[in-house]
Amino acid sequence: MGDAEPATLKIVHSLAEVDEAAWNACANPIGQPYNPFTSYIFLKALEDSGSATRQTGWMPHHLLLDNGMGGVAGALPLYLKSHSQGEYVFDHGWADAYERAGGRYYPKLQASVPFTPATGPRLLAPDGANRARAEAALIEGAVKAACGLGVSSLHMTFLPEPQWTRCGEHGLLLRTDQQFHWHNRGYQSFDDFLAALSSRKRKMIRKERQQALQNGIEIEQVTGSDLNESLWDAFFDFYMDTGARKWGRPYLTRAFFSLIGEKMPQDVLLIMARRNGRYIAGALNFIGGEALYGRNWGAIEHHPFLHFECCYYQAIDFAISRGLKRVEAGAQGDHKLARGYLPARTFSAHWIADPAFKKAVANYLARERQAVDHNMEVLGEYAPFRQDAGEDQREEEF
Repeated sequence: MGDAEPATLKIVHSLAEVDEAAWNACANPIGQPYNPFTSYIFLKALEDSGSATRQTGWMPHHLLLDNGMGGVAGALPLYLKSHSQGEYVFDHGWADAYERAGGRYYPKLQASVPFTPATGPRLLAPDGANRARAEAALIEGAVKAACGLGVSSLHMTFLPEPQWTRCGEHGLLLRTDQQFHWHNRGYQSFDDFLAALSSRKRKMIRKERQQALQNGIEIEQVTGSDLNESLWDAFFDFYMDTGARKWGRPYLTRAFFSLIGEKMPQDVLLIMARRNGRYIAGALNFIGGEALYGRNWGAIEHHPFLHFECCYYQAIDFAISRGLKRVEAGAQGDHKLARGYLPARTFSAHWIADPAFKKAVANYLARERQAVDHNMEVLGEYAPFRQDAGEDQREEEF
């Protein structure tokens, strides 16, 4: 993006209109930790499978920054949305309030990875001296697109903190929330991790793992070329059963799972539970450069603690074996704290067109940020890790 040729912005309505290598050069620059969710293959699989399309309320409006020579200097995965489902940063209350006041909240613009509450870059640009300029241009371009479309709002969700801060510098409203992440403190085994916990928590986890595998249940970790269509058939049954009860209509189509299994198998980890020769439960994870991301869980038989084993403990095992720095176990769930997953902030930024509504949302967010800070402070006091050996010995004696 040179000084002689000013950069231009354009919107495309399908990743099929974008060169894969050009997108990936922005989404996963050399030298930066790999993020599977911003990759061309993952986002295109959502479109090609019919999961994120106009028909499902996720109409692609991806923003591209031209470098003045026909190349891509930046990109923003962007969607025109007719609802607030599949986002995990909840603005239903905002929509209700605005529409009760006579406004029209939908459609809105959403800069995110559909159905994926995982922090990662949204302002995509190659590393280098022009990165900051590209990010600024993408923010300004997204606001300009929102104005041009006449939508009520623009939302950038699960941003890295530096991009969140940059959005604030450009006048977007700032929001925080929390998840629970497990951090690898150089553990060589699951037992090393357990040794870092208080005695009471160690005993609890060992008991849960033992009970999860009762009734002849076996666990398999499957990735890479070992993924096959029969596994995806089984997992999709789990996903549909759980998703139908949780959301009413699951978001992802069967075709999506085949596409990721075919095109990015090295990024996929299926943890499957088998009993009496058939699969009964499973958890889908994605493997990043630094983190394992837990995404979807489902089961057709329900056994005590099997969910914890497949989604939390097996994920920790895998992260340790791969030397990954953390496990991000998805949205919500205070029960994760006792199992070694600690509170971690998440960040989103919001542009509101209506000045009066913007002021009301800004006031709400100021209070909400304080509440999130307080909640994280309180939760931190209940971390399950040992404070010192003396404390652990007292617990053993107790």
